[in-house]
Amino acid sequence: MTPKVFESEYRFCEILWEKEPVSSSELAKLCYERLEWKKSTTYTVIKRLTERGVIRSENAIVTSLVSRQEIQARESAEVVEKNFSGSLPAFIAAFASQKNLSKEEIEEIQSLIDQYKAQDR
Repeated sequence: MTPKVFESEYRFCEILWEKEPVSSSELAKLCYERLEWKKSTTYTVIKRLTERGVIRSENAIVTSLVSRQEIQARESAEVVEKNFSGSLPAFIAAFASQKNLSKEEIEEIQSLIDQYKAQDR
């Protein structure tokens, strides 16, 4: 199961995914520039995410163990479960009613549905 990643940790992970593998000192510098974090904050987040199995830090080199897609999928599933009683159609209906979907977006969604239908066969 993909570990929970909170909002500030996700911003940290975005930097890591962009630059990995990266030294912890370089990561601290990037987090200072982009997130205005002190070095101690960055090292605390590295420690927490390492303990939860989200990242690995060996010999001062930090790499991810969980991909952006895995975290996004977990968060999406959590939103659907929490706010829509697990109903993906209810989520899609609510989302689509608030946003004018372009023809391209509709076609992309339909293509995804068609792919999942083909996998069930």
